[in-house]
Amino acid sequence: MSSRFPKYRLDKLAELQKLQAGDAPDSTVFRERLRDSAPDIRTARRQAPPPGDGPQAGEEVQACVTGRVSARRRSGKLTFLDLTDYSGSIQVMATLDGVGESNYEIAKSADLGDILGVRGRLGYSKSGELTIFASQVRVLAKAMQQPPEKHHGLKDPELRARHRTIDLYSNHDVARNFERRVLMMRTIRHYLDDRGFLEVETPMLHPVSGGAAARPFVTHHNTLGLDLYLRIAPELYLKRLLVGGFTRVYEINRNFRNEGISPVHNPEFTMLEVYEVNGDMISMMDLTEGLIRDTARALAAQAASEAEVERAGGPDSRDYLHPDWRGKTYDLESPFQRVAYLDLFREHVGIDPHDSDVVRARAIEHEIEGAAGREHWDLVGELFEHDVEAALEGPIFVYGYPTAISPLAMRNAVDENITDRFELFVGGQELANAFSELNDPIDQRRRLEEQACMRAGTAEGESASVDEDFLLALEQGMPPAGGLGVGIDRLAMLLLGADTIRDVIFFPTVRPKEH
Repeated sequence: MSSRFPKYRLDKLAELQKLQAGDAPDSTVFRERLRDSAPDIRTARRQAPPPGDGPQAGEEVQACVTGRVSARRRSGKLTFLDLTDYSGSIQVMATLDGVGESNYEIAKSADLGDILGVRGRLGYSKSGELTIFASQVRVLAKAMQQPPEKHHGLKDPELRARHRTIDLYSNHDVARNFERRVLMMRTIRHYLDDRGFLEVETPMLHPVSGGAAARPFVTHHNTLGLDLYLRIAPELYLKRLLVGGFTRVYEINRNFRNEGISPVHNPEFTMLEVYEVNGDMISMMDLTEGLIRDTARALAAQAASEAEVERAGGPDSRDYLHPDWRGKTYDLESPFQRVAYLDLFREHVGIDPHDSDVVRARAIEHEIEGAAGREHWDLVGELFEHDVEAALEGPIFVYGYPTAISPLAMRNAVDENITDRFELFVGGQELANAFSELNDPIDQRRRLEEQACMRAGTAEGESASVDEDFLLALEQGMPPAGGLGVGIDRLAMLLLGADTIRDVIFFPTVRPKEH
């Protein structure tokens, strides 16, 4: 085991154990619940002695910090250390007189990456740098591996995804982006809570795979002797709650799809699903637009509040209401476009979506798999994905999706070939999907049975079956409702300017390392 570690670090660990013998590494002073962060300390600079004076008796401001050693330097009998966490960095100065012999040896021998606890007076160095003049130093965790080089950090995208722990502490912008993601989640919850929605939890293990067309992960419950599926969507359970009497519900949680990995796909991902009794496609558009705009404003407000506080990685100058993403800027402040699906099809594909012969010919021309024998409106959907979606810069709501590819949405009152369903696109990527929910149990059964037949023989067909428990619930009577799904990871990509989905997931799925 010890051969994994550099010898000089093992030697230093042995020496450290002698220096701190009898003193628990996490001594009481560093287990206090209220420790100072770098921003906390910087707000106290007005109370600190003026530059050049050092710590002055009678004017003391005490600080207690923990952090990772990100830089170290010696100047005569002085040892300087930079302690860093996700919030920022603070300089520490240790002297023999100030900390005593054993503490000074600890400070002097600290390696890059070590986690230290420091207590001392807050003041300024002679160069004017805000500094903690240490009175106590302890190593709380000895780093046994050399961290990435300070100025360049961890840059290789594959290594960053595989070693997120190192990525977070060596690339401060990465840590800040994940802080922003957490703020996104908090804002979304507040937005919905304030409008009377109730956050709920529904099962992750489903006896029938439903709610979307995707290949599920399969597992087995030994006691019941039953195959179960990691959920691909929570929709059918959330609708059961509407039947049971709840009027406004939402869930933010993981979905799982046993499919490919790409810049916009991860096998497990975070979804928001919202359901509202007496809502419809239009109310879901309004809710989606308001939610995204409110989230962008919250991020902008947070960045503004931090503007005067020095943080690791520097100030956040991103315009969250007009984010740059993949080389283009998108306006989230103005009303989003709302355009009919069939109008976009005619504009970009250049043919009549109702003409089955022409649609089939174009699908064959595009070499769409099985085009000669597939259902007409299914081919319309394929051509839309092929020729239209990438051109949708947006933000744009596309509404009126074909009934054949929308088995859970209510038919349009004028044209039964389409449904009251929309998808939101930004930069050619789908961010949200919503519709007026189908609540007719007879039509719902027919469409789910048709979908199961269509999926038979495909990769998803192994789990293609009708959820009888859901249909039984629907037969009790489900009130009219609107439903919405938002891809949280893709929304984070847009707002944070990430090129790939794994840059906004703490621990994305990666291929096993080849040895």
